[in-house]
Amino acid sequence: MINSKQTPNKNSSNNVRIEYQEVGKSFNNRGQDGLEENIVAVKNVNLTVNDGEVVSLIGPSGCGKSTLLNMGSGLYQPTVGEVFIDQEKVDKPNSHVGFMLQKDLLLPWRNIRENVEFGLEINGTNSSQRKKRSSELLEKCRLSGFENHYPHQLSGGMRQRAALARTMATEPRVLLMDEPFSALDAQTKMILQQDLAETLFSENKTALFITHDLTESVALSDRVFVMSQRPGTIIEQIDIDLPLRENPMARRHDLQKEVGEYVAQLMTLLNVDELAIQEEV
Repeated sequence: MINSKQTPNKNSSNNVRIEYQEVGKSFNNRGQDGLEENIVAVKNVNLTVNDGEVVSLIGPSGCGKSTLLNMGSGLYQPTVGEVFIDQEKVDKPNSHVGFMLQKDLLLPWRNIRENVEFGLEINGTNSSQRKKRSSELLEKCRLSGFENHYPHQLSGGMRQRAALARTMATEPRVLLMDEPFSALDAQTKMILQQDLAETLFSENKTALFITHDLTESVALSDRVFVMSQRPGTIIEQIDIDLPLRENPMARRHDLQKEVGEYVAQLMTLLNVDELAIQEEV
């Protein structure tokens, strides 16, 4: 059965890893006439992500999804409201939050092992511990044997695996992921979704995941938050009441009907059919 709730979960227990409380963000922008205008990106956003959950955030382009992740990472400060990670107010970047973007952003002058170890170096981890941790992650991400290769020598999918290994290397408690697989072909994308899901499950990580792919959001998540057009706010929370979150390929294959029902519900919430007709006109 498909479950939906009109308001986000506002559980304030110690189980909560990520929490946005009445968050809004606006930007000043200079228009073509030279006058400044205030653009409200998001408003009245309330959401929580509990320990070990994977929650997807979907919505129209420009609705403020990435703005929310930037505030969660400490790169932006809310104009109003507050963001908390592990009960601590976010006012700057912190080491126990991992941030993975659409582009791998690997350093071209460092080989793959050195890229994976980059955050550990910054944290002052000694070389033997760095090597041990990077070797574990490179094996888990199926990059063993490519430690001494450079980013330009790897495929896009392999670079994203390396970026995932680098993100996980510092053992962040929370992961913020902004469409990390959007630039990949369909087959590679599904393989990396599987890698990510298995890793998040085995290491009991908490993740807030942005995607435009509705099937991806259902396949990978415990819950999906749906945002409105800008100024973005949460208009619906969908509980994905399906097994096999750690195995999205099996969830897609074995539960096609159920996954399809969730995708159809998300399409309705986002007015996808209506928007497609408007684009054709």
